[in-house]
Amino acid sequence: MRKSLALVTGAAHRLGKAFALSLARMGYSIALHYRGSVTEAEKTADEIRALGVDCLPIRADLTVPVKVDFLFSLVDEFRAPLKIVVNSAAIMPVGNPRTLELHDWNSALDLNLRAPFLVAQHAAKRMINGGLIVNISDIGAQKAWSRYPPYTVSKAGLESLTKMLARALAPNIRVNGIAPGLVLPSDVVTEEQWAKLVEKLPLKRAARLEELTSTLEFLIKNEYITGQTIVVDGGYSLI
Repeated sequence: MRKSLALVTGAAHRLGKAFALSLARMGYSIALHYRGSVTEAEKTADEIRALGVDCLPIRADLTVPVKVDFLFSLVDEFRAPLKIVVNSAAIMPVGNPRTLELHDWNSALDLNLRAPFLVAQHAAKRMINGGLIVNISDIGAQKAWSRYPPYTVSKAGLESLTKMLARALAPNIRVNGIAPGLVLPSDVVTEEQWAKLVEKLPLKRAARLEELTSTLEFLIKNEYITGQTIVVDGGYSLI
């Protein structure tokens, strides 16, 4: 039997990678899910193995339900007790509500909301002796970002799902969320736009990755928290 296992979706790069590395430093073996970022996934896996823990990269398109089944078939081959799941995989299509393509709507809802639900279903069957599911939301769940309709709707739904799952899966399994604000610039904003967004924040800076990973560590260590989404946004929700 290997060490306890953590599954992180969307873990090849960006915030998902930071969560995977943090969990590896805590001693968890890592099931590293990714979809298209092959090179980044292999690099991240190498970084995790360099920490002295096992890492299994698993490529799967979680917008397809049978691929979620496939993901967990490989998780089972890991032969380790699944204790932590971090649902980090997400997409953020840009589009005006008047002209948004149905494909973009469906893709975002399928990955950002349906996939975490299906992942939680599978995880619950395996967390017989308890575990923690953490859904990565966004401060956008509390906003009316008309430029990103399916993203904001899916993240709002994810926070509702977090509460529902926390109640349904208690007492053995806890379910919580983390809602970051500005952390890493995305491809959909320019450097100038990013700088203007950061300047509006009460704390006048973007979050450091360790400020998000330490929130995950806190949720792991404090076993009396469930059904909560912790906002880590530098005051974004205040504006």
